[in-house]
Amino acid sequence: MNQVKQEAIRNARLAKEAEQRKNDLIVYLAHDLKTPLTSVIGYLTLLRDEKEISDKLREKYLAISFEKAERLEDLINEFFEITRFNLSQLSLDKSRVNLTRMLEQITYEFKPLLDSKNLQLFLQMETDIEFTCDVNKMERVFDNLIRNAINYSFENCSIKIGAVKKDDGVEVYFENQGNTISKEKQSRIFEQFYRLDVSRGTKTGGAGLGLAIAKEIVEQHQGSITVFSENEIIRFTVFLPEVS
Repeated sequence: MNQVKQEAIRNARLAKEAEQRKNDLIVYLAHDLKTPLTSVIGYLTLLRDEKEISDKLREKYLAISFEKAERLEDLINEFFEITRFNLSQLSLDKSRVNLTRMLEQITYEFKPLLDSKNLQLFLQMETDIEFTCDVNKMERVFDNLIRNAINYSFENCSIKIGAVKKDDGVEVYFENQGNTISKEKQSRIFEQFYRLDVSRGTKTGGAGLGLAIAKEIVEQHQGSITVFSENEIIRFTVFLPEVS
């Protein structure tokens, strides 16, 4: 009976924690969507009400409105992603993939963003690393880590991405030059919503979900993701074991 009682208590606690996570999600969604939405409404109202507005100013207001609308879309997509991974028991659809080519293809898509900050990207990978994983989910991990490296890099610097085949799996790292992350922040950087309050309203300030999503996917693959930062160097390392 004691075991049954303990199991019931445990299930009740887990259900309460899941409910709290959902409530947090709703609160953060409402709070973080409000700022860009208010801006969009404000600038569109100006465009509607100002009868004599110059073409230059009109173009500026439209550009700002479009930028804020894109931010809204990014935030909504982030929340949908974390909801999917948190509230669903998703199975992994694994297949054999060339990890080297996958990283090359993903990084190529970031060329415009790299150019905008005058960043150089160096790929330091072994040729044709084969690995078994859920391709779509792992692409999401690498996309988040590359985007993170770009967003937090100093301009006119370099980003290094490397992949090494180990006896028991694969190690992939993403390194950039930027403001050193304190030990306290390193210990919390993979928490959901952690970035939300410290960077709300900035161009890089998403909902603080990208790294939380990456961690969850990596752990689904029985792997690990860590961060190291010292002397203006930031390095995220993903280890993925080769599981039969």
